Amino acid sequence: MHVLVLNCGSSSVKYQLFDMAAESVLAWGLVERIGEPESRAALQVRGADGDAAREVTDDPVPDHAEALERILDALERAGLGGDLVGVGHRVVHGGETFVAPTVIDGQVIAGIKAQVPLAPLHNPANLLGIEVAMAALPEVRQVAVFDTAFHQSLPPRAYRYALPASLYTDYGVRRYGFHGTSHAYVARRAAEHLGRPLEACNLITAHLGNGASVTAIEGGRSVDTSMGLSPLEGLVMGTRSGDLDPAVVFHLMREAGLSADEVERLLNRESGLKGLCGANDLRHIEQRARDGDADATLALEVFCHRLRKYLGAYAAVLGRVDALVFTAGIGENSPTVRAEACRGLAGFGVTLDPGRNDRRADGELLAVHAEGSAVAVLVVPTDEELEIAEQTLACVQG
Repeated sequence: MHVLVLNCGSSSVKYQLFDMAAESVLAWGLVERIGEPESRAALQVRGADGDAAREVTDDPVPDHAEALERILDALERAGLGGDLVGVGHRVVHGGETFVAPTVIDGQVIAGIKAQVPLAPLHNPANLLGIEVAMAALPEVRQVAVFDTAFHQSLPPRAYRYALPASLYTDYGVRRYGFHGTSHAYVARRAAEHLGRPLEACNLITAHLGNGASVTAIEGGRSVDTSMGLSPLEGLVMGTRSGDLDPAVVFHLMREAGLSADEVERLLNRESGLKGLCGANDLRHIEQRARDGDADATLALEVFCHRLRKYLGAYAAVLGRVDALVFTAGIGENSPTVRAEACRGLAGFGVTLDPGRNDRRADGELLAVHAEGSAVAVLVVPTDEELEIAEQTLACVQG
């Protein structure tokens, strides 16, 4: 009952092998800088004592087919090559075509290719991983798990932009949302902690990492989310601007002479926290702010202010909130961000306990709200790979 999860980028393959009976990770690793002389392949295997044996090779990896061959060979040498019942592939964009995890066949591949215009940086790499894995493991079922699928429950009032209808019908311009596997996973964990069926819970989930998004979940279904047509919309992120006046784009093209490609790179790679203070690692930014750095202080304030605005907006969307959930690298490890994001939300029933909030999750669910808080505030470590593995197994078992 082993499931292999693959996350393929344009020059990398991340992977985890799960024992689904125990919901444990048997092996994990990364092949990076594929096609470059400095290629590197790493495998870690968890032993019976819990410690991990590590294997690293620096031989050039010319392409993704060779990368997957290295992964499978390493698993075989570790005695983990058998009992593989499925391969789960993370696919960034499923458009409106894919609303659930799907066993991959030729029609599904064509459907994923049709979404490439919506995710030109991600879907081609995801497809490459799928095609390579299907060739290497023809007898094993392959499943596509889409970042956007969880948000296909959004109502039109939440996903439609106020643009001519033809832009939606002809070009698919609408809000799709991302980080769906993470939001789904932590929502389910939060409901378990609350002792209620997920269908009976109203939650706000905040996935805060280098990429960041917030989702309003009503009765277990996503009803609004901060990311849009692409992952650029919404919160301030590590290098992404998040929300801004669209006229900024026209202004930069006219006054700064930037091309469309240059503006796209600016907003995706040079903005956000990095644009405000020159760094996108929040740990370093927080330390700089404590040391009195004005730029870092501003970056932290802008980040938390935008987040707080979305939390308040989604509390209004839901009407009743049972829990506010923080997850991902920043959400799990930054008491400062959690405290600043919740400051002033007492009117919505959110009250933190400073002592509880100062703790770090360390892989465990934490309740950090004060006694008597009308809304539970939870820190739930995310596990997108496990969510993909579970959805893959459910899909394979039919």
